[in-house]
Amino acid sequence: MKLKYMIRWLSYLLGVMLFSFGITITITVQHLGLHPWDVLNVALYQKFGLTIGAWQIIMSLLLILISYILDKSYIRTGTFLNAILVGLFVDFYMWTGILPEPSYAWPDVVTILIGIVIMGLGGGLYNAAGVGSGPRDGFMLSIADKLDASIGKIRIVTESLVLVIGLLLRGPVHVITFLFTFIQSPIFQWAYVRFRKNVIRLESRYEKSKHVS
Repeated sequence: MKLKYMIRWLSYLLGVMLFSFGITITITVQHLGLHPWDVLNVALYQKFGLTIGAWQIIMSLLLILISYILDKSYIRTGTFLNAILVGLFVDFYMWTGILPEPSYAWPDVVTILIGIVIMGLGGGLYNAAGVGSGPRDGFMLSIADKLDASIGKIRIVTESLVLVIGLLLRGPVHVITFLFTFIQSPIFQWAYVRFRKNVIRLESRYEKSKHVS
């Protein structure tokens, strides 16, 4: 049983690390635009200080609180850890200075696309672990259930409102902002399905070996 949980939590941790790394990559070339939630976090950082990771944590905890009020079923251990770890990893990656400076030329487009792909892969991996959705996903799912609306519609409305707030705070909104979801979502979906099958396969092998022994 311990190995089974270890598989899930290792997948979760690796996914969160990748997801956070992808966010940090996109932030380095933020002049091209960011995901609406990251537009808001960067805008809050520029307006009020702290760090981008700190605002990531604050906003995530706020979303968890709202989700808890609306529907507790979407709040799990992994949800709380996600709220803290993503912000910490983003600040850590930025602190290391390992990412290149923006060139303000075509290589930045390649950089942000790489970041979006990594975010999609990381998000798919940590969700495939099945230990809890991220605060944003839990927030939107709880609202969708409460209003009996499709998650797609809730996602569009929620991210549009977040984008407007970020825009009013003069966050980094550009063309990639409006393409972000369309690029990331298919990658996330593919990664989730693929990694979910692998997690289940590894657990199945463990169960079989346990019965044989």
